[in-house]
This record gives sequence, structure tokens and C-alpha cells, in this order.
Amino acid sequence: MRISVDVERCVGSGMCVLTAGEVFDQRPDDGKAVVLRPVPPADTRDSVREAADRCPVAAIVLSIP
Repeated sequence: MRISVDVERCVGSGMCVLTAGEVFDQRPDDGKAVVLRPVPPADTRDSVREAADRCPVAAIVLSIP
């Protein structure tokens, strides 16, 4: 699994950080999401999927090779 965030869509709601803070953070200047771990550890994948589902603007992109 690889993770990316479409920063043009992101509105900075912070749901990803609240759901999977070990993988996501927010930029201090505008609150938009950043990915800390583009290839998340296996034990965080369920929370990453949940974060993607909870994003109100579907800005989190999951690629599963």
C-alpha cells in the first residue's frame, strides 16, 4: 500500500491525523494533510483505510500494488 494526499482537495479537517496520527500530520501554515509514512507499516493499514474513508473530501489516495 502507498499513500498520497491530494493537497488541492484537502481542507485540513484533521480526520486523518485523528484516525492515523502515526502516518499523517498537518502542515502548520494551512493545516493541510501530509503523509509521514508513504508506505505504512502493516499494523497501521486498517487505520489508514479508515482515515481515507473518513476524509470529508476524499483527498487521501491509497494505491495497492
